[in-house]
Amino acid sequence: MSHPLTLRLALLLTLPPLLWAGNAVVGKLAVGAMPPVAMNFVRWSLALLLLWPLGRAAFRDPGALRLRWKYLSLLGLLGMGSYNALQYMALHTSSPLNATLITASSPVWMLGIGALCYGQRPRGRELLGAGLSLLGVCLVISRGEPAALLRLQFVPGDLLMLLAILTWAFYSWLLARPPAHMQPGQRPDWDWAGFLAVQTAFGLAWCGLSAGVELAVSDARWQWSPQVVLILLYVAVGPSLLAYRAWGLGVATVGPAVASFFVNLTPVFAAILSAALLGEAPHWYHAAAFGLIVGGIVVSSRR
Repeated sequence: MSHPLTLRLALLLTLPPLLWAGNAVVGKLAVGAMPPVAMNFVRWSLALLLLWPLGRAAFRDPGALRLRWKYLSLLGLLGMGSYNALQYMALHTSSPLNATLITASSPVWMLGIGALCYGQRPRGRELLGAGLSLLGVCLVISRGEPAALLRLQFVPGDLLMLLAILTWAFYSWLLARPPAHMQPGQRPDWDWAGFLAVQTAFGLAWCGLSAGVELAVSDARWQWSPQVVLILLYVAVGPSLLAYRAWGLGVATVGPAVASFFVNLTPVFAAILSAALLGEAPHWYHAAAFGLIVGGIVVSSRR
């Protein structure tokens, strides 16, 4: 059962969008210097290395892992192996601001998956708010020309980001509504670090597999520099360890539907960081889309 949203939880759920906005910006900076899928593999390898001293106790009972391997593999595939790799791939043709505005469609997918898979019927205000957010996303994808949607003229990165958000929605619901063997009374005695370390370990299997495929079919290669090292350190600590910890705690407390609306803050931070670091000024349709997204938040949060 979800709990009321408090100021502490609101601040906690604001941290992931800030860190993920930074992830989108540095992901754009990494274009041409790092293969996107391999970057994701190195990111989570470093994250597990940093997390190991805190979370290694979770690996002392192999039987508990074997019993839950299907669930943990699915979490690893959706949360570590798919979402971030798709985002880095998307940033090769999409801007950080576009990518994060498309991320604002997450309430639509959260509500839809909750209704179809978990019997969580959305309220009317939630549907209206999600519709406004989706309208803002369509405005971004069409580059301010709605007729472009009829011609299906999409930038490949935009479609990849939509697919990434869909995987994130499933990941969030799996955290909030785990199977019986992961619910209180049957779940192993894992703290947050142990649970995240286990997810990361299973996710690395998927990351490594996809990075191997990328190496075989792509000409992209590493271009090492001090900037590349700093980017890898940032994505391993901020968007990985800190953001996933805050998101997991927030989703488990208030539920995926409420938490998903905080993702809409990501474009705000992305616009600020993009202007400061990339010199990418937003266009009029970004402002219009953000207005629709904020309207969706206001409508959905009213009681």
